[in-house]
Amino acid sequence: MKVPESRAEFPVRLSHLLRHCSVGAIVRGPDSLVTVTDTSRWYFGAAPPADTEIHHVRQVRAALGIEERLYAPPSATMSADGQTGTGTPIPVLRFPTWMRCTKCGLLARRPWKRSGPDTPAGCDGAAGEGGRCGSRLEHAPWVLVHEDGHMADVPWHSVAHSRAANPGQKACRYTPDRPYLKLVDERGRRKVVCTRCRARAELGSRFPFPAWAPSQPWSRRPIETRLDEPAWLVETTDARVHSACLRTAVVIPPESRIRSGSVVDRLYTSTARLEELERSKTRLVRNQSVRRLARDLRCRPEEIEDAYRQIKDGYPFIEWDPQVPEPLRGEYAALTQPVGDFREDEDFVTVHHTPNWRRLGAAQRGAARTAVLAVDQLVAVKRLKEIAVLTGFRRMGGSTVVPPDLSGESAWLPALAMRGEGLFFTLQEAMLQAWEAAEAPLVRRTQRMLRLLADRSVHHLISGSDVNPRFVLLHTLAHLLIRRLEAEAGYPAASLNERIYCSSGDAPMAGILVYIAVPDELGSLGGLFELAEPRQFLRILLAALESASWCSLDPICSEHEGQGPGRLNRAACQGCALVPDTSCLYGNVLLDRTFLKGNRTRGVRPLLSYAEG
Repeated sequence: MKVPESRAEFPVRLSHLLRHCSVGAIVRGPDSLVTVTDTSRWYFGAAPPADTEIHHVRQVRAALGIEERLYAPPSATMSADGQTGTGTPIPVLRFPTWMRCTKCGLLARRPWKRSGPDTPAGCDGAAGEGGRCGSRLEHAPWVLVHEDGHMADVPWHSVAHSRAANPGQKACRYTPDRPYLKLVDERGRRKVVCTRCRARAELGSRFPFPAWAPSQPWSRRPIETRLDEPAWLVETTDARVHSACLRTAVVIPPESRIRSGSVVDRLYTSTARLEELERSKTRLVRNQSVRRLARDLRCRPEEIEDAYRQIKDGYPFIEWDPQVPEPLRGEYAALTQPVGDFREDEDFVTVHHTPNWRRLGAAQRGAARTAVLAVDQLVAVKRLKEIAVLTGFRRMGGSTVVPPDLSGESAWLPALAMRGEGLFFTLQEAMLQAWEAAEAPLVRRTQRMLRLLADRSVHHLISGSDVNPRFVLLHTLAHLLIRRLEAEAGYPAASLNERIYCSSGDAPMAGILVYIAVPDELGSLGGLFELAEPRQFLRILLAALESASWCSLDPICSEHEGQGPGRLNRAACQGCALVPDTSCLYGNVLLDRTFLKGNRTRGVRPLLSYAEG
């Protein structure tokens, strides 16, 4: 990332760039806080380079309902001395622009303008006998944020004079030339004081969004609609300041069967090379173009000619289904249907262990046999490719999604193609239906979650129609499995991801995919899918189910009526079921171990008691 107001640059992981370091987020740089600018500024107003487009995602875009083309974010390499080598860094802006003295509390606007871009500014306030304070300045840790997606500096002058009592205070005007506002702490209450007119006001939680402020700190675009509600004055570290809207989908057949990297594919995905061949009308010019492309692609001229013929004949030879199912349903079908002719270099390769899983169960007794009966299918996902698309961001949990380019007029969206592996299993449908029919207390627990979800409006990653006892069960089990994989298999929980496949009715789903996906051509090292081997998986599953029965904070955790964000969790806390936020698609909410372990005092039987019918 590049800070335009200085020569400073700092690295950010690509996977973070689509999440908590995406457009509109406040990020801590090496020496200051910055906010990431919108995508219209990423390439200085130009379109992304053609070689950064993510190809063979037509099916993914249709499933996600995305019409825009997908491009990888820009990146730059940094040399050993910290200077940018090749590539394009993403521009960011120092924000908030107000800084405060760590000693006297004096507020200064853009002090780096007077001290130089890379020279730390000192406080200009008076100290003792009129001397300069000179103490270190740090960013004032508050911003003004609105549910409609807007963000701005706190108007400190307006806040300080919001309770102006006398004519002198009311006539006091903002002057940027010299600092005159102070943040002070009086008996535990933070107040803003004007050192000129002595006006003061306590920091509240809400304040009108300034009429003169643009919609975002780096933007010149004014707010187009009238804001009926005041904005929130919150700390920069508040999780509600920014929430990325990320859509993900796994590439499945037929798109996953395209052999990327082959000569025909590299020619197919290069518009400039194809246009060169199209323009070659005479034999002499055509032969020159073919030889030049063969050198570029490091192949024989005959391979270029053959690849061009394949493209003219309809490469990549995919019969597109006009009725593309929504992502989870299409993925579930691909995961549960065995395919025996996978090539190792495809983007979706599965190995079905279900027959061996059932044979293993016949030799087990007690809890192990019950656990095997509870699982219907067991699949090792040897290779997968996940497409993650940034569609915008929200602020303060509002319903407004701000597009990555702010206007929504861009023809492209930033996305990442991430490769990895995983393990997938489904639960027995007959067991789940018997469990759902018999456990009325769990229905009431779910209804309480739904009421909180609707009343608090604290979560936008899942709609109320998707929340049912089956979902809470699968979601909780996925979290317990991730924690056991961290404890027993040595995988850091932050590197693991979950996908929950859940539905009832005519086409039921009850599956969990735990996987690793990284933005690298090679993906992960191949250890996770090996844990889907029946004996290995049975050991991990039993440990996960056992961990559902207790928590280091029991009995408080088990009996809690609501904890976590918006009180949307019941028997689930940091000691038992929560995982890193990067691992959970649903913000670490809608979790309850009671759905697995039962509760005798409330008349809830354990899930596995339904496994044998």
